[in-house]
Amino acid sequence: MHKDDLLKHFDEQVASDLEFDVIRAMLAEKCVQPSAKARAHALQPLRHRKTIVRLLEEVEELRRIRTEGVLFPSIDFEELESELRMLEVKDSVLTESGFWRIARASRMVNSILEGLESAGNVYIRLGEICKDVYKTLDIIEPIDKVFDAKGKVKDEASEELGYIREDMVSLKRASNRNFSKTMKGLTEKGWLADIKEGFVNERRVLAVESTYKRRVKGNVLGSSNTGTITFIEPSSVVSINHELEILRDDERKEVRKILRGLTRVIRDHFDLVCNYNKVLVEMDFVWARTSLAIELECSLPSLPKSTGMKLVKAYHPLLVKSNRELGLKTHPQSFSLSKAGRLLVISGPNAGGKSITLKTVGLLQVMLQSGLLVPLNSASEMGLFDSILTDIGDNQSIENQLSTYSYRLSRMKHFLKVADGKSLLLLDEFGTGSDPELGGALAEVFFEELYDKGVYGVITTHYANIKSRAAELKQAVNASMLFDRESLNPLFKLEIGQPGSSFTFEVARNNGIAQKLISRAKKKMDSRKVELDTLIGDLQKEKSQVAKLATRQLRAEVNAEKATVKAEKSAKKNAEKTDALNKAIEQHNKDVTRGRKMTRFIDSYDPSVSPKKLKEDFIRYIATEKARIKKRKEEEAKKPDKKKQAEASPISTPAKKRPNHRIEDIKTGSTVRLRTGKERGEVLALKGKKATVLFGEFKTVVALEKLSFIK
Repeated sequence: MHKDDLLKHFDEQVASDLEFDVIRAMLAEKCVQPSAKARAHALQPLRHRKTIVRLLEEVEELRRIRTEGVLFPSIDFEELESELRMLEVKDSVLTESGFWRIARASRMVNSILEGLESAGNVYIRLGEICKDVYKTLDIIEPIDKVFDAKGKVKDEASEELGYIREDMVSLKRASNRNFSKTMKGLTEKGWLADIKEGFVNERRVLAVESTYKRRVKGNVLGSSNTGTITFIEPSSVVSINHELEILRDDERKEVRKILRGLTRVIRDHFDLVCNYNKVLVEMDFVWARTSLAIELECSLPSLPKSTGMKLVKAYHPLLVKSNRELGLKTHPQSFSLSKAGRLLVISGPNAGGKSITLKTVGLLQVMLQSGLLVPLNSASEMGLFDSILTDIGDNQSIENQLSTYSYRLSRMKHFLKVADGKSLLLLDEFGTGSDPELGGALAEVFFEELYDKGVYGVITTHYANIKSRAAELKQAVNASMLFDRESLNPLFKLEIGQPGSSFTFEVARNNGIAQKLISRAKKKMDSRKVELDTLIGDLQKEKSQVAKLATRQLRAEVNAEKATVKAEKSAKKNAEKTDALNKAIEQHNKDVTRGRKMTRFIDSYDPSVSPKKLKEDFIRYIATEKARIKKRKEEEAKKPDKKKQAEASPISTPAKKRPNHRIEDIKTGSTVRLRTGKERGEVLALKGKKATVLFGEFKTVVALEKLSFIK
């Protein structure tokens, strides 16, 4: 990766603040080989758009392959670094295990290419990774001719090797026969120990009682620890074993000769073997990133060229993983950072989810710009940043003996120096660490300076002056984490548009602090501040109730719309059935009438009457019927068409003017409302004559004709 591709400003403190180091470790565990593992541990966010898009699309393609049941091999191989170094040395010979690894790599690449081909070669990014390799048996077949399934050189690898091994088998049999015969005789004499035989230096020996060792002819190769047993190679097999050793040496030389020739064959394909290694190392890393995406239930959001983001149901991946193990529910967050509101100031009680929301934004952005998919709804949009700057947690610089506040001031100095309109700034507990009044004033100045630099970011704070300043600035937005005042529990929901109360006294009471101490504390405060905090809390509660009612009303309106559409379809279907039934009845009546008349003809038939008269009567009946049908059609044709008459008449009653709902202006991102209600929503997607609309936290599919365009 080129250095210019990396973010301008991103350090290991940011990685630690956002727990990106944990994501790296999780990714490394899913890698197969050392190169991919090292790459995972060193993963850094990028800023070059084309590179980021390519990395994300690689993972998205493989994720689709693995989740949609496309036949594709699991990445399982061993790196070929030592084999490649060996092939570069003239007249070198690869090891038996080296040939096995190369053949395995060739089979793996062939399987990958077959998988992409069977899918119709629609996975463009994965195809680009494999552009320098191709399906071939030119490496596998020569290796398979030499090695068996267990990785051993076959007897048939050469004619000479076959002869050598045949002689070795014959000698082994002769040696075993002679050994068994000698052992049987010594057993009958009682000269052998209980174990009878053993192996010394890979040679088969007799276990002779040391008392009788001088009576047994052969080579003494050792004795037991106690010296009671002497290990002797009997003389009946010594010459045979000597010849066998000579054949073993011949075998080693012949095998090396075969492997040298096979190495030359593989060396002719050096570039392809080198590309095998590159492709498989890259696929190892893509496979690991995909495995992480599947485990964390990640998606690929839209990647607009503009800076900012619109997160829809975004989750903190590590929180989801932790809560899943504990059986707890994780609450998603939805909000946006755009030019109209690029600085989000979140306030509210401690333990209410402020820091998690801030960390979710930062971690997801770092993951995305590192080529990792992120856990959110795919309707989300995430722009790219050149810098990601954080100040999260109680950090102290031990090396420089700085306090928390001094450390934070040093970070702020750095932020003020490097931040710009392409920076994402994440500040947790902004302004804390010093005297509340003095620190708050300085924090407000820092806030204004950062705002003037055009930065995007999320800031959490308890300072009222920061909340007030955010309300005054055009491109800053207040938000609060909701808190249930009745149960004294956080709701972990982000509410955009108003600051939140810290619920200091409520949280204290919920944690067991005596009421009399809380009352004493309230008396020491400015009564107006207590009243203001209470008022904010009450407003927050009322807004939450109104939101619930609005959501309930919206759901009822949507259900009513669905019921109306269903009823209209049902009525139309019933009308069609009735019309068809009426036509059938009318036709039936005609058939019955004609049938009766024909019955009269049959009943009146008299064989004595002239057939000519019967024929004339029948023809006259048919002519009369045809004339009657023709006359009725002519009369119907003369009747005026009321619908056309109404359209053509210039004196028709003027129709009531219909409102212009501008459905032709509706597109993705538009603000709309239901024609039957006042609740506004945002269009997430358009498909044909229907739109997917997000009303608050309620998403539904609505026909365009049921919507009105707002902006």
